[in-house]
Amino acid sequence: MSALDQKIIGSSEHANNLKKMIELVAGSNSSVIINGPTGSGKELVAEAIHNESRRKGKFIALNCAAIPAELIEAELFGFEKGAFTGASQKTIGKFESANRGTIFLDEIGDMPHTLQTKLLRVLENSTISRVGGNADIPLNLRIICATHKNLQQLISENKFREDLYFRLNVFTVEVPPLNERTEDIPELVRHFISQKKSSSGARNFKFSDDAYTALKEYHWPGNIREIRNVIERAITFFPSQKVNGQDVIKYLLKQNPEIIRRTEEQEFVWQKFDEIHANKTVEAELIHESKPPSASDFSQWFEHNNSVNLRALLRDIEIVLITAAMERNNNNTSEAAKDLKLLRTTLIEKIKKYGI
Repeated sequence: MSALDQKIIGSSEHANNLKKMIELVAGSNSSVIINGPTGSGKELVAEAIHNESRRKGKFIALNCAAIPAELIEAELFGFEKGAFTGASQKTIGKFESANRGTIFLDEIGDMPHTLQTKLLRVLENSTISRVGGNADIPLNLRIICATHKNLQQLISENKFREDLYFRLNVFTVEVPPLNERTEDIPELVRHFISQKKSSSGARNFKFSDDAYTALKEYHWPGNIREIRNVIERAITFFPSQKVNGQDVIKYLLKQNPEIIRRTEEQEFVWQKFDEIHANKTVEAELIHESKPPSASDFSQWFEHNNSVNLRALLRDIEIVLITAAMERNNNNTSEAAKDLKLLRTTLIEKIKKYGI
């Protein structure tokens, strides 16, 4: 897998066209505007353009909407000692930090109008002056901007300089929303799960076919950022399990408080098998000699819970016992099947079903 494929996940026509555009644009030093909805991965695209280029400097990112208007100039241009109250020493800004590299200005549509004028001068002269300074500092950098706003509309409203727009808009890269490339969802899911593979909950975590169907049918207003959050949520709510379509719809695509009860049920099952069934007065050193719980012990369930999801409970019990039998027999399915009194083929079907 190439570095670009690792950065831009997906094999759909939209994803492949985006990668081709990145490769074409990367070879130039001209400015780029990246358009796309919030959460669609515009910064990843900007970073991919930098990585595919021959520029030797750093990739520096700044979100213009995240910094107060009175601070953004000093953040970008740097400042000299004594330029304002609190300026105790000379400080270089983002532009100088990106020299010989790329600076990415996210949400350029939110840049204050006065600062747009100074940015235009940077593009025209390739020099900056620190706040409180007079010296021109030559720079060799590439400017990439991104926005989810309609810059042409902002121009008509006198909120964005038209001359700056044309200086920036040498290349335009359109990042599609996730709902236009839903066929990439399985790859995105596997990618985000692999990022969490070091956690125990992600080792045996999987989505069923109908879970992927549910994910593809969702409209994804939050785009890539939202699906990343859904995967994080899924690993937390359903550790070491196979998630089905109903789980996706009911618990993952919205915050359903019923997940608390379901999680408590799962924890109770695991706790029952972790605890030794013994009288509370038995000495601690004798507890390990007691027998594990029997089926009749679950008659106490309603002393702890008001209801039970019987299907989920039986599924979790099967997962616990199959996992224990496989570990006991070093993943030998024939021996594990004997311990579970199952046919080997039946055990294999259950292992596939639960993603063990």
